[in-house]
Amino acid sequence: MKGLASFVMSGRFQALLVALAGAGSLLFCWISAAVVALVTLRKGAAAGGWLLAWALLPAGTLMFVYADSGPLSLLVATAVLALVLRATVNLPLAVLCAVPLGGLAGLALMAFSGEQLQQVASYLGDFLAAIEQQLSQGGEAVVLSRPDAAQVAGMMGAGTAMTAVLCLLLARYWQAALYNPGGFGQEFRALYYPPAITVALALGAVALAAMGPAYRTWAVICVLPLAFVGLALVHARVALRGQGTGWLVGFYIAWLVFDPVKLLVVFAAIADSWFKFRQRWDTRAGSVVERRGDTRRDDAPHEDDEDR
Repeated sequence: MKGLASFVMSGRFQALLVALAGAGSLLFCWISAAVVALVTLRKGAAAGGWLLAWALLPAGTLMFVYADSGPLSLLVATAVLALVLRATVNLPLAVLCAVPLGGLAGLALMAFSGEQLQQVASYLGDFLAAIEQQLSQGGEAVVLSRPDAAQVAGMMGAGTAMTAVLCLLLARYWQAALYNPGGFGQEFRALYYPPAITVALALGAVALAAMGPAYRTWAVICVLPLAFVGLALVHARVALRGQGTGWLVGFYIAWLVFDPVKLLVVFAAIADSWFKFRQRWDTRAGSVVERRGDTRRDDAPHEDDEDR
């Protein structure tokens, strides 16, 4: 991936080539979005806007032909997050901006792509019906709830917000790998929100979930920044304890498979806003190092002892 970033930054034509190739693909549009973000972060809004304008051509064609606005929404959302990060040099603020962008993406789908949402809801209903048949072969009938268009819109809005943040983080990683090795890890592990923002996000998610099943997918949009803070907290703990990447791989597998792990990550982020775990860990680690240093100084032989 670093080789791709180096190729993109080697010239304007190379960046345009990768951006156009990715934007015209349903599977690889995230690469195009990350490239636009990288150019924006490194060279500014003008260069990033020029690249975005070209990338929107194949993404717009894809939307016109197949009625799929996902690549276009992802490109625009990622570019906005990159502009925020470029202007403020504040990663928590950039991640937080994904919340209104995800909400706008979902609302735009409801306003302009109602037929597409109904088709997606119908496909999901057929898929769930097939699962019901398989689960009901044991004799006991199983009934799964069917998503409606509003739920699908919230789901797609949350997906756009989450993918845009991931593309931004990838672009930031590329930028650090090329120009500031190790800087991205430090920046991501320090991701933190004060209690006021954490409470606002949590209350927003609870309020949306309480409005009914149709809005529970929309509540996920509010939870996304807290999820990324929780993941940053896990990375900070692993780095502090010197654990290997194998532990992180196991954690992410559990995070993807088990929903309670996702909830624990969010709750850890909420608790961190008050208790500031990373500062406590750093203080304890510093105390341990200091005590070890004192012990080594006391036990170390002195020059006079060696002479004697």
